[in-house]
Amino acid sequence: MDLLVLLFILLLRLGPWWTAAVEDMSWTYTGLVGQSQWSEHFPECGGSSQSPVDVVTTQTKYDPGLSPLTPLGYSQHGNRPFSLYNNGHTAVVELPDWMSLGGLPWLFSAVQMHLHWGSGGPNYGGSEHTINGQSAEAELHVVHYNSELYPNMTAAMTQKDGLAVLGVLIVTGEETNPAFNNIINYLSRVRHANQKVFIPAFDVQSLLPKDLERYYRYNGSLTTPPCFQSVIWTLFHERVQISKAQLLKMETMLYSSEAEDADRMLLQDNYRATQPLNHRAVFASFAAESGKELSSGEVTAIVIGVMCGCVGLAVIVRFLVKTIRMKEPEKAKEKPQEMALNCTSQAETRDERPSPPKNTPVTHLVRTLLRTKTGQENPMLYLKKKVQTGKRRMRIKSWPLEIRFCTPSTWKCH
Repeated sequence: MDLLVLLFILLLRLGPWWTAAVEDMSWTYTGLVGQSQWSEHFPECGGSSQSPVDVVTTQTKYDPGLSPLTPLGYSQHGNRPFSLYNNGHTAVVELPDWMSLGGLPWLFSAVQMHLHWGSGGPNYGGSEHTINGQSAEAELHVVHYNSELYPNMTAAMTQKDGLAVLGVLIVTGEETNPAFNNIINYLSRVRHANQKVFIPAFDVQSLLPKDLERYYRYNGSLTTPPCFQSVIWTLFHERVQISKAQLLKMETMLYSSEAEDADRMLLQDNYRATQPLNHRAVFASFAAESGKELSSGEVTAIVIGVMCGCVGLAVIVRFLVKTIRMKEPEKAKEKPQEMALNCTSQAETRDERPSPPKNTPVTHLVRTLLRTKTGQENPMLYLKKKVQTGKRRMRIKSWPLEIRFCTPSTWKCH
């Protein structure tokens, strides 16, 4: 019994040391203590409010109370240099305590900023947060602690409202981003884990997007062990751009191993997979319609597309006009031909009148026609009587046969 009491007292005394040892336990993104095993060694990593997350814009909730963020002292870096540190998981730039962040319920003081990236270059992915399932090539995190309620980062990181992190999605383009060279150009000095150097101070705000008013807000966690669920996340809607060459340096310059290690391991793919929201709400500082506003690059692309479309439409219209003009002379030529054909057909129609049968005796022919016209068996006698009775003269047209009786005094015929 006394032995159990002694063991219990010993565990109580070793408690703080044991907790620190667990927090300092070596972990990786892949391997024995990779992401899938984090929760076994760091229980908070299996919590219900983990980060990063996929932001589905159609499911975000507009919150008009989210005011624009205000970086305080970000541009006033002074003459004191920054320190750049390779902790084996990322490159960390330690920030001076006079830098802080406004626009939140409390004042948050800056602590450090670091980067996450992939290994496959452009379009491969490397960011931790995603928007509508689409990842960026890299991501910048600027970490702050609640300096109004807690004395330091260590005390604040375990509290629900202790930390505030800015997330900036990074994409690649053709142009070099001079602001990021303030970090990338010095990575060669901290190639191995646990190496640290001083670098010239610079304007930290130049790393952020120009639009600080549009962002997404949710409650989450640290994206690395011990994964404390104490972070107020702000993910900017606008992305920043670096060149492909800058991304290549970021992905291939650092090692996660120390300088004396025989097996060197490149520091790559240092991003955590997205975690389930678990009924958490993601708020947006802008309404859905304003969220459809486009960046300057997107506007430029649309303008170029519209101009190309107009040029293509003009070419089509010109082709149609030219085709119509070419057909007009042909139609003009066809009209006289149609008129000639009509005249010819009319003439042929007139010529199609019946002609008298050939090789037929004239007397027999006339007698037959008169019989048909008068309906009399003896048409000659009938006609003679009709002329004598009416004192009329008979006119017979040769062909086709017409018989008309005319009054000599008036020459009216019927």
